Amino acid sequence: MSFTAEIYEVVRRIPAGRVATYAQIARLAGHPGAARAAGNALHRNPYDNPHAIPCYRVVNSSGFLSGAYAFGGRDIQRDLLKADGVEVVNNRVDLDRFGWRETGQS
Repeated sequence: MSFTAEIYEVVRRIPAGRVATYAQIARLAGHPGAARAAGNALHRNPYDNPHAIPCYRVVNSSGFLSGAYAFGGRDIQRDLLKADGVEVVNNRVDLDRFGWRETGQS
């Protein structure tokens, strides 16, 4: 399986109402230290349906949303997260409250 496919597979497991960080996704895909590369892979998501690979559920290590260039518009990621039940305040998600903890994840 390619790096990108591994990243997409992990992102598909993030449940609605939760977010993960780029570093977390990279680590769970077996590539610790590859957070930036994971972000690049997610930026190239080929699917028009945001729920096929829910990249919008991935935020930076401080909980901040992606920049305005992502997802086709400034507020798209925020709106998708809010529809999932994730509270977004000042373009940031509280990782303690909404962070994803996959079973067996350290």
